[in-house]
Amino acid sequence: MNIHASEPGSSLEATSQSPADTLALGRRLAGVLLPGDIVLLVGRLGAGKTLLAAGIAEGLGVEDTVTSPTFVLVRSYDGLVPVHHADLYRIGSNGEFDDLDLLEQSQDGVLLIEWGNVVASALPPDHLMVELLIDGEHQRTLRFTPYGGFCNRELTGLIA
Repeated sequence: MNIHASEPGSSLEATSQSPADTLALGRRLAGVLLPGDIVLLVGRLGAGKTLLAAGIAEGLGVEDTVTSPTFVLVRSYDGLVPVHHADLYRIGSNGEFDDLDLLEQSQDGVLLIEWGNVVASALPPDHLMVELLIDGEHQRTLRFTPYGGFCNRELTGLIA
């Protein structure tokens, strides 16, 4: 896995060569997350958003299998801190997002939002956006962009 960073608070990029790399990166990302954190997972279908979410959940002590919440919209898991995993693929507006009351319900844990870019304007300023770009059958580029308080976190520690 390769990581490229510029200055603090700017985007950081990692290259994953395999699903195992993506899971491992998620486990390492869990090490910088705190209760109340919001992580947006952005990318095309099949980019690995749910796989990354599974790695994050595993790193946060979740023992259950993490699956895509596309049809139920939200799944919650018990771990060292609760993990709330949402998929907004079928959400059409910020109003529909507000109706889910996710921000309030997830304050005690970490909120992972697949397709989170569709509601980014409705989120608090402190969040992390992770964009997954498909570079090949198994290779992915993951771009981490911190906002608000996340700009002060040391994300370069994601490297093993």
